[in-house]
Amino acid sequence: MATELLSPLLLLLLLAVVTFSCSPVAARTPELVELTLLAGAREKGAVCLDGSPPGYHLQRGFGSGAHNWLVYLQGGGWCNTTESCSERKMTEFGSSKFMEAVEFTGMLSNRHQENPDFHNWNIVVVRYCDGASFAGDADGEDLDGTKLFFRGLHIWEAVVDELMTKGMDTAKQALLTGCSAGSLAALLHCDNFRKQFPQDVSVKCLSDAGFFIDEKDLSGERSLRSLINAIVHLQNVREALPKGCLANKDPTECFFPAELIKSISTPTFILNSEYDSWQIRNALAPNGSYPGQAWSSCKADIRNCSSTQIDVLHGFRKKLVSELKVAEDKKDWGLFIDSCFTHCQTPFRISWISRISPRLGNKTIAESVGDWYFGRREEVKYIDCKYPCNPTCSSRLPTA
Repeated sequence: MATELLSPLLLLLLLAVVTFSCSPVAARTPELVELTLLAGAREKGAVCLDGSPPGYHLQRGFGSGAHNWLVYLQGGGWCNTTESCSERKMTEFGSSKFMEAVEFTGMLSNRHQENPDFHNWNIVVVRYCDGASFAGDADGEDLDGTKLFFRGLHIWEAVVDELMTKGMDTAKQALLTGCSAGSLAALLHCDNFRKQFPQDVSVKCLSDAGFFIDEKDLSGERSLRSLINAIVHLQNVREALPKGCLANKDPTECFFPAELIKSISTPTFILNSEYDSWQIRNALAPNGSYPGQAWSSCKADIRNCSSTQIDVLHGFRKKLVSELKVAEDKKDWGLFIDSCFTHCQTPFRISWISRISPRLGNKTIAESVGDWYFGRREEVKYIDCKYPCNPTCSSRLPTA
């Protein structure tokens, strides 16, 4: 089942490939943010799948944000077999040889209008090239006999160390975030990120479209669990998992956010769709889990779903909302759980803050995250009603 699930992941890199839109940026910086390769990567054992050095993009802060840092972990799928990791190393998601400069938009933009609260911060996008949410610590052998490097945990540690030498050690405020597989990585490393700074520094985390749930697919199998289980064992992610969870549960269970959030003590904001388009397409209704093409049209666009199919999606929503109860009960945490058919909302202007952005409590995602981070409201916890109740959900939102 994991192999069946993997095909669309590789073909489309559906797990939140962070595509940066073409919105212009302010004249004070170049439109494209160039790639910086990690110094001394090989000596630190911090390399991509193919052994090349990992990279990141750093856009310097200015004015009142010159000493604030936003670190964004890129998403882009997982690889769970030697075959899939071999394919992946021939792309930008497994080798820095294929990485290029990128545009920063949405939460990453340096334009006040597009990103009012974080535009003048130091903003870093860490490129994703390990295939296991920056968590692996192992080596493997490629099909052609060459080495495969599963060094996501080393990449995380080495990039943080390098950013500290570039000014992050004097940060006054910091935020760790990411999209999809990168969002899961932000949860995995949230408390470790907090430990990098003195206690008087405001440090928080944000998870965007990374709340993957362990739900049965349409055939009754647990496709996503099978995939995660293979990743956990192939890439050896144990060291990145909460020790308290590992004492009582299998590592595969501990890789799921429902367990991760129980151990996170750093204030965290969970941004997710109740009808996450990636999870519906690849975990709830993956290829091979249903007869014929009955679900193809529905999972391509929720507006095409029959009433019976919508009931199934409501069941998915119910499971996700129930697993978020832990976050809902944590005092310093925030929630923005909309009912839009989408996946990854922070890196796109259209969903982050625009005329047609999703709204809950009459607030955009950007406004809600800002209210939470800066304490402008006592509590920022929004959970939407069932689809199709929210008129601010747009068909133009990204769906991975």
